[in-house]
Amino acid sequence: MKNKKKIYLYICSAALLTLGSCTKKFDSINTDPTQAIAANYDPNLLLSSQQIEYFNASTGYSGAILLQSMWTQILASAAYPSYYSNGDKYVASGNLNSYDASLWTHCYNSASYAYECQSLVKTTPALSNLSGMSLIMELLDIQSITDTYGDVPFSQALQAKSNVNLPIYDAQQAIYTSMLAKLDSVIPTLDASKALPTNDLFPYKGDVGKWKKFGYSLMLRMAMRLTKADAATAQKYAEKAYAGGTFAGTADDAFVTFDHADNYNNNNIGAYQTTEDFSEVKWNYNVITALKLSADPRLKVIAEVPKPGSDSAAMEGQMGDTTFAAQKGMPNGYDQNGGATDISHEPNYPGSSGSGSVLNVTGKYSRPAIGEYISLNLPAFAINYAETELLLAEAAARGWSVGASASVHYANGLTAALQSYATLSAYGTILPATITAYVASHPLITTSLTTELAQINTQYWLTTGTLFDFNEAWHNWRRSGYPLLTPINYAGSFSPGAIPRRQAYPSTEAATNPINYQAAVTKMGGTDLYTGRVWWDK
Repeated sequence: MKNKKKIYLYICSAALLTLGSCTKKFDSINTDPTQAIAANYDPNLLLSSQQIEYFNASTGYSGAILLQSMWTQILASAAYPSYYSNGDKYVASGNLNSYDASLWTHCYNSASYAYECQSLVKTTPALSNLSGMSLIMELLDIQSITDTYGDVPFSQALQAKSNVNLPIYDAQQAIYTSMLAKLDSVIPTLDASKALPTNDLFPYKGDVGKWKKFGYSLMLRMAMRLTKADAATAQKYAEKAYAGGTFAGTADDAFVTFDHADNYNNNNIGAYQTTEDFSEVKWNYNVITALKLSADPRLKVIAEVPKPGSDSAAMEGQMGDTTFAAQKGMPNGYDQNGGATDISHEPNYPGSSGSGSVLNVTGKYSRPAIGEYISLNLPAFAINYAETELLLAEAAARGWSVGASASVHYANGLTAALQSYATLSAYGTILPATITAYVASHPLITTSLTTELAQINTQYWLTTGTLFDFNEAWHNWRRSGYPLLTPINYAGSFSPGAIPRRQAYPSTEAATNPINYQAAVTKMGGTDLYTGRVWWDK
């Protein structure tokens, strides 16, 4: 027993000696070797993180393809219950709370990378371009957040490292005032004589001239959001953006091409490749009708009807019928449940594409063409030349000083739109002669401002929607009111009698930031509704 006690004492003594020696090197031993300290971290790595997270927010099951794609009547689905019911019928199905929160989470993540990047290079003047480009990305994120939800954290956001954990919700008007001022200040500071970022996922590769155009094109987008809420500020910054230099051609487009080999996918296509989604998601009636009425050459590259036969509607490797006459869009608001709203009762129901499978019930409606939209590497646009020129066309129609006439800007925008499908895929290439002839035969009709606004913004809706930028299609539709869309009335709607005008705040906000969340909801009338309107949506 004595020997056992001695051994125990020796062990305890050794342990105390070891503990004492460990405390002398406590910091080094307890520092995570996988984490880099600021001094050893290359902030260039954060630029790509900003860009990828922005697209994580705007593509796939983060909400846009489930909600905005169908709220704007770009796509349709006759499945119910299904997670597409949230968009097609405004009926909560699947995890709507999660979908509502995704854009908020990913865009704030992207903005936090941008904010951290700016913090890391504050004392490194040579990296001022990286800081400026990160601020532009941060403002792109914040615009997406506030356009989607309304009043949101901004002035106190992204400051958790400074112990600001319960940020106030700033008024959207104040957010826009600040965002435009920040853009106006930062874009001129980009300097080609200083170091260029080394991790830019846009095709710019850090080119300062391209980033300046991107910044001014973002300024134009922001300015045009305010046409009904603050026309004077909208005109001021639209003219300033044009004078600064917006996109001059499709070579200036801001987009990311994904890398499936390294597990970076276009999430819209990840959704589309899901068998259930692939068989049930169709082009909306309004899209196909608009393209057919104007004999638009895009129809042949964006749409196809599945071939007849058992389960052909679910075969991702089998290209469909692309002939012009065969295309037929599906209206929103139908199901396959045998009642009054069953798709078989749709007045122009084309019939099933085959027997023996529910997947074929909607098979004769047009779907996004496999040749154009099936690749997981499909590029996604942040802003492109087509939409920039269409916004300038509207500015010119309003009499603002943006260089060319509304007709010229419109022709530029329509030309660029028809060219943009080749950016997505070589399959989408439309012959230059075809584009020239189509644009010449479909000029802007300038008989009245109302006519011009309707034509310009309907083209904006078609372009952004068929390029799968569903959030932007929704934002500009709410802002402009064009095209005229009829809301769906389906039992159990969370937006009865109206197309949703905003997304509800993430449900977690009521628990994690209750006072400021409740203040924002009270300002909206006391209820966090999809039918509520953000400040600029008049």
